[in-house]
Amino acid sequence: MQYRNVKRGIFLSRPNRFIAEVEIDGKREICHVKNTGRCRELLVPGATVILERSEVGTRKTAYDLVAVYKGSLLINMDSQAPNRVFGEWAGETDFFGRVSLLKPEYTYLHSRFDFYLEAEGRQILVEVKGVTLERDGVLLFPDAPTERGVRHLRELTQAVAAGLEAHVFFILQVEDCRYFTPNAETHPAFAQALREAKAGGVGIHAFTCTVKEDALFIKDEVPVVL
Repeated sequence: MQYRNVKRGIFLSRPNRFIAEVEIDGKREICHVKNTGRCRELLVPGATVILERSEVGTRKTAYDLVAVYKGSLLINMDSQAPNRVFGEWAGETDFFGRVSLLKPEYTYLHSRFDFYLEAEGRQILVEVKGVTLERDGVLLFPDAPTERGVRHLRELTQAVAAGLEAHVFFILQVEDCRYFTPNAETHPAFAQALREAKAGGVGIHAFTCTVKEDALFIKDEVPVVL
């Protein structure tokens, strides 16, 4: 996926989870933050951020904050991007074989999953999780407790028991990392549910991305340590 009209800025503050104060060309601007997560280790005063200028003239904010430099590491933090890049990738790769149907926002049991696919006679549920929390080359999810995430894992496990195929894709919004692991310190129940989902036949995958200031694409699969 490509971004248009990107600019660099300097992060100043985050009054609430939806907006940030950013210095652009020496001027203070209010920008929309395309990630409502905590991101405390990323959005620190003085950090270089990447902004996309909006083409919608009626908006209150002229820019969207889509990425940030953590030292020399560029991290995409656009929470809408993982689903978009997965949708592009799933239609182009042979990971699932020949995909004949790719439907976003699919309801099964009590959850709305990110995608439903049909490929070579298989019925497949996919949940996509964007990951931005990085520690010493390791990517972790979640950065805050997510009961919704636990429910998704349990219902994907039920789907496998009912005869469907199910996968979770952790889209690591960085270029390179050593491995992915659930953030058991922050949410032990999610880590346990992920282990149970794996044991129950749910595919657990983690992919890095090619991250540029104006683009994001799925790159390489990396190990998942449970």
